[in-house]
Amino acid sequence: MNKIIKFGEEVPGYNIHVLNEREIRAAAGILFVIMFTSIMIVVLKGNFIPLKFSITVFLTDILIRVIINPKYSPFLIMGRLIVRNQVPEYVGAAQKKFAWIIGSVLAAIIFIHLGVLNAFSPITGIGCLICLIFLFFEAAFGICIGCKFYSWYYKEKAQYCPGEVCDVNSKQDIQKTSKIQLLIVFGFIVYFFLLVFTLKDSYSNEPHALFVVEKPSHSK
Repeated sequence: MNKIIKFGEEVPGYNIHVLNEREIRAAAGILFVIMFTSIMIVVLKGNFIPLKFSITVFLTDILIRVIINPKYSPFLIMGRLIVRNQVPEYVGAAQKKFAWIIGSVLAAIIFIHLGVLNAFSPITGIGCLICLIFLFFEAAFGICIGCKFYSWYYKEKAQYCPGEVCDVNSKQDIQKTSKIQLLIVFGFIVYFFLLVFTLKDSYSNEPHALFVVEKPSHSK
């Protein structure tokens, strides 16, 4: 039973239980697509059914990770299959568990509102937004926002963070950002707003089918 219900894996060379960050990021990417699509269906069509199913599945998966074992999480298994040919990147299990507990609380709140009470409110909207942000940062940047709270709560340094961010004291030259690069980013933001201002009327026109030939109308 102890081999089934546990959190993290024992890997030679690591003095604490660890998890594979690559499969975690893959699983976060899958969940982000599912949750984002479901939320957009609510926004565009007012249909809550996909979101109800999505949050139920999300809550079930994350509870399996926290209560039983991440090894048996369906989405982590899918993530493992996707990145099975990549070299594992080991991260500390303790901070991941803390982050997933936060995620399970958020998912439970949304599930109670939508799945049990069949109601929505700003609480569900904010909860979904926070979940999306957490999943996106994990999948896209390898940044575990929930893990940041681990160090604040326990007042101790997390071990084996993704990308070794826990141990980086000084940036290498390739990591440094120059003033010119920052100016380019700022200029690009200004460029985007100018595009919106100058082309909003033109881009508002509904596009027509390029390869559809209209049939001539026959007048009597």
